[in-house]
Amino acid sequence: MKFSEAWLREWVNPKVSTQELAHQLTMAGLEVDAIEPVAGVFNGIVVGKVLTVAPHPDADKLRVCTVEAGQGAPLSIVCGAANVAVGMQVPTALIGASLPGGLKIKKSKLRGVESHGMLCSAKELGLAESSDGLLPLDAELTPGMDVRAALQLDDVSMELGLTPNRGDCLGIIGVAREAGVINDIPVVMPAIAAVPETIQDSLPVELLAPEDCPQYVGRIIRNINAQAATPLWMKERLRRSGVRSLGPVVDVTNYVLLELGQPMHAFDLDKLQGGIHVRHARADERLKLLDGQEITLNAGSLVIADHRQAQALAGIMGGDTSAVGDSTRHIFLESAFFNPLMLAGRARSYGLHTDSSHRFERGVDPALQRRAIERASDLLLAIVGGDPGPVREVTSAAHIPRRDAIGLRRARLAKLIGKHIDDASIENILSRLGMRLEADADGWQVTPPSFRFDIAIEEDLVEEVARIHGYDNIPALPLQADLRIFAPSEASVDSERLKNLLIERGYHEAITYSFVDMQMQQCLDPEASPVALSNPISADMSVMRTSLWPGLINALRHNQARQQGRVRLFEQGLRFRQTVTGLSQEDMLAGVLAGGNVQESWNEAKRTSDFYDIKGDVENLLSVCDGRIEYRKESHPALHPGQSARIYRNNKAIGWVGAISPNLLKNLDLSSQAYVFELELAAILMGTVPKFHEMSKFPSIRRDLAVVVESHIEYGGVESCVQKIGSKLLKKLQCFDVYVGKGIDSGRKSLALGLTFQDLTRTLNDDDVDAEITTILATLEKELGATLRS
Repeated sequence: MKFSEAWLREWVNPKVSTQELAHQLTMAGLEVDAIEPVAGVFNGIVVGKVLTVAPHPDADKLRVCTVEAGQGAPLSIVCGAANVAVGMQVPTALIGASLPGGLKIKKSKLRGVESHGMLCSAKELGLAESSDGLLPLDAELTPGMDVRAALQLDDVSMELGLTPNRGDCLGIIGVAREAGVINDIPVVMPAIAAVPETIQDSLPVELLAPEDCPQYVGRIIRNINAQAATPLWMKERLRRSGVRSLGPVVDVTNYVLLELGQPMHAFDLDKLQGGIHVRHARADERLKLLDGQEITLNAGSLVIADHRQAQALAGIMGGDTSAVGDSTRHIFLESAFFNPLMLAGRARSYGLHTDSSHRFERGVDPALQRRAIERASDLLLAIVGGDPGPVREVTSAAHIPRRDAIGLRRARLAKLIGKHIDDASIENILSRLGMRLEADADGWQVTPPSFRFDIAIEEDLVEEVARIHGYDNIPALPLQADLRIFAPSEASVDSERLKNLLIERGYHEAITYSFVDMQMQQCLDPEASPVALSNPISADMSVMRTSLWPGLINALRHNQARQQGRVRLFEQGLRFRQTVTGLSQEDMLAGVLAGGNVQESWNEAKRTSDFYDIKGDVENLLSVCDGRIEYRKESHPALHPGQSARIYRNNKAIGWVGAISPNLLKNLDLSSQAYVFELELAAILMGTVPKFHEMSKFPSIRRDLAVVVESHIEYGGVESCVQKIGSKLLKKLQCFDVYVGKGIDSGRKSLALGLTFQDLTRTLNDDDVDAEITTILATLEKELGATLRS
């Protein structure tokens, strides 16, 4: 938001300097990014009135002018500007004047004719980057008057870096309101009276999308003079606000936008057919905008249309078809309220960002539209004339934002601010900010004004009181707290240790967005219902992730597209899941692996990574925590049914490991097979304190067995069955071979088991071991139907 300080001080004029005012606004949350003078440094330039214009006797492009500049006698000045004319008033640099850039005006001869000064353009005064001719001044100015005083050039432009929640300050009215509250002085607003209608013409307006545009105000003005000149005072205010003059009608709508914060638009009435329809764009509908580009409208985009076609992209930019020009005789003025959520991101989707969209996205006061159209009508009639019709206002009251009362507790306010502020000061601050207060036992019920979209909870009200009271007035007190050091549990596992284990195995840590693409989310976790964002950054970041896999797969795809054949990535982060009690956030550790099992080297054979590589990485990761770890064969929609497992710790599911399903590889645009894992971090961070176990001094005995079981029985089932026996002599059980083929019945397989026995008090003999083997075989036969392979 950029504006003239002099313009602001017409509304509210605190007795502080420019720098003090800037500091006040900054400390109140309206950061002043820049303060710039509105004109270059010059002196000796006065208002001059051209009395005569004669051709130069020796130059076709020069004119010899007689100028009344309040110097007692008219001055003879040679001028080369094409627009110089008798009767016009222009800036006149006298002999001895200095211009921006250090140019000094001296008496001189131009092609033999003496020139006693110079007639100036806006560029020569530092008011514009380029000029086509002399700068015309208002006819009411007195010749000889200092131009700096006449144009109020001893002024500065202030530029505010507003945060998105302060859309109410995107107009002079909002900034003035803030300055008035800070300095506890009244704000003097320009009188805006209803413009009496002189004709009865009006356009029918129909709101076909009231949820997106619940209020639309319009007025016809006939018989305007579109070729009238915009007054210099208005041009200057626009220029000092960073807006160039584009003609009187557009200048007035821009002026009202800067003054009240209400974007407006003017249509050429003769180019409209029928009435106004505020509706959503139709499929493949096209619109040529004021900037000349023709766009295909997206579904859901709101447009202002007549009975023939779309005429404007609502809240963003008008259309070229109904644009106002020099030949326009009749106009239709528009002032509307659009739902900020509907417009959020809409302009960016077309590669646009306009003053209108900037304001509507942040929220415009829904009570401002009629006032803005009356203000614009009054200014237009004064500049271009015309016959105004009645104001046509169409409202869907059910869709206008309502402001409910918010409870403000004085005890809560004092606790958050850290200082007691008396009730009278609190009430004065909030009421001057436009809020309605009703006292109750604990404090107040506060209803925010319609222009403050950012006031929604009690903490917002506390912030308002604090910033207006002044952060500098809140004492800085040392922190007082009962601080105690809690020793970490010996059983806990540091997450950094887990990360280092993965790094040691060749993984790189990745950090991805919590927002992911909806389609990729559905591919990798179709059973979860993700939280959709109401205002996503982009279409491919529209939902909250329910797994860390989408971000890692996207990073893998990015690396593979850049010729990275071997990729190992891991990430620790939150996943977001909907539960019956609300949104659940769980800390997860996930990884992805693709490409070769080792880095390319001359001394080691390279092969493609497989399921057992990533399973080995997970086993290494889980080795830091105790408890029984199992890998059970279960189905996951994103994983290969024969190369995946669900991971359990002490019979509780804690994650998954496996290969991405071949059906998804093409959809995910992966160039090679990828393997993933994901673990609940909390489930593996807690272990148990290590305990001492005596080591046996006696030798161990190993026996190898081959048992035949049904093909569907996994080794984990065999291991679990053996461990249920509870043998005190069996110290280790491992499977070292699986055989299917000759000598084994169809539908069965042979598992080669290695069993290690040992006792703490004596050396075992064959009889001891034979008894253990007999018990184990009997249990396997009973529980699993296993037989000893002969």
